[in-house]
Amino acid sequence: MNIILHDAGKHLELAPLTLAKPVAELRMGILTIKERWQKILPTAQYFYETEDYLAEKFPNTSKFDLVINASAIIYPDTLKEILLLKEGDVLFSKDNWIAKKGFDITNKVESKNEVLVINHLWDLFSFNHSAVERDFELLTKNRKSSKISESNTIIGNPLHIFLEEGAHVEATIFNTKSGPIYIDKDAEIMEGSMIRGPFTLGRGSCVKMGAKIYGATTIGPYCKVGGEISNSIFQSFSNKGHDGFIGNSVIGEWCNLGADTNSSNLKNNYSKVNIYSYAKKEIIKTDVQFLGLIMGDHSKSGINTMFNTSTVVGFSANIFGGNFPSKHIPSFSWGGADGFVKFDLIKAVEVAKAMMSRRNVQFSELDLKIFEFLYEKYNLE
Repeated sequence: MNIILHDAGKHLELAPLTLAKPVAELRMGILTIKERWQKILPTAQYFYETEDYLAEKFPNTSKFDLVINASAIIYPDTLKEILLLKEGDVLFSKDNWIAKKGFDITNKVESKNEVLVINHLWDLFSFNHSAVERDFELLTKNRKSSKISESNTIIGNPLHIFLEEGAHVEATIFNTKSGPIYIDKDAEIMEGSMIRGPFTLGRGSCVKMGAKIYGATTIGPYCKVGGEISNSIFQSFSNKGHDGFIGNSVIGEWCNLGADTNSSNLKNNYSKVNIYSYAKKEIIKTDVQFLGLIMGDHSKSGINTMFNTSTVVGFSANIFGGNFPSKHIPSFSWGGADGFVKFDLIKAVEVAKAMMSRRNVQFSELDLKIFEFLYEKYNLE
């Protein structure tokens, strides 16, 4: 079976997180959207319907059985409905299409299940609690956790903590009363850390000593985090290795937050926040009160950087200096509160190559093409 994971018009709605990847590559809960599909339907082959400049790295196919809205978070209960679709059927959940079978769509079917659909950037952390719980059930059902060291303190149900083989956790306080805790293979939580669920730590990732983490928080694979984190998502290969607060935020891939980087997640007047929209190219209103930092892939902050509430940082930006920079920091920006200049493409690529090589990941020709396209289209935008 060939399945197409379709961006469904969300490429710019979820930018800058999707500037260098399809929607299906976003992580929420424990898994990326594609990984979740591979778990619930492992026999299928998966392809993408995304932007033309991403298609070489993330290919499509003309021979497919199903088209799936990649922004819909699917679990086995909804999968059953999808597999029962007939030629010409489209499955809906409220106002969102979920899955289509065939080219000529003539019949609308309403799902009997509640389906989470990511329509806005803030949905990623807003829905993360539910997604971690559902992914935890999906990944751990009928399985036994690796042994949890007696040096740890557990508040709540010990069965709501799952350690994969090779996970290292010592002298940590876990609280599972609000949700489960999942630690993937070869991940480490250093001593003195305090963690409230729902929480997930990806393969090969590390929580530094004395960290304070509140759920629902997802740390993707090969990340290093420390300090204070609340209700946030780190996609993968990104670092916040030192003190500083990040809350109600989503950090892309290959990002680095310098020591004592802090992000406000609540306005002083407690009002609902506004945020920059790539789709509308302007500041828009939201329906949320808490919203911290949204940072695109390959962006960095220097030590003591301060981000205002609902700041959006584009792709491959470098922010440093005192005071608060603007709440919309364009892609390939270099600077801070005193202003920005264009981050030279050659230097931006050099930084990406250097960071990726530290994790033994090759910067490919396809990556270079994406950098070149984004530099031409989005630099200082």
